[in-house]
Amino acid sequence: MPQLVANQSAPSGDDAELQVSAQVREIRLARHLSQRQLAGRMQVPRTYISKIENGKAIPTLGSLERLAMALGVEVRQLVRDARSRRDEEVAAILSDPFLAEIAPLLSHLDSLHRTLFFGAVRDAATGRRRIA
Repeated sequence: MPQLVANQSAPSGDDAELQVSAQVREIRLARHLSQRQLAGRMQVPRTYISKIENGKAIPTLGSLERLAMALGVEVRQLVRDARSRRDEEVAAILSDPFLAEIAPLLSHLDSLHRTLFFGAVRDAATGRRRIA
């Protein structure tokens, strides 16, 4: 069962851990809100928002609902676990038609050819040319 985590400095590797503080900060910054503005929307002291974002306080379910409303998101966006974030990142990467086409082919390459392929793609992406 997922658990809320107070310390956000380094995930322990447990995919079920919920990174609430990082999510709150990330969404708040994406909405161009200060801690004071978010606190005003929730009618709580600014220090409460700071404590949540710094992992010093874990919000109750009621506070999570108010946070979500104040940020204009659903509660589930505040309590995404590492696995759901990874799944979303993979889905975003595979939404690129080129990457979606080559992803299934990469497993057929041996490590040398995979390394060469990644190097060629990296060079192409950065605009460098290889000299053979």
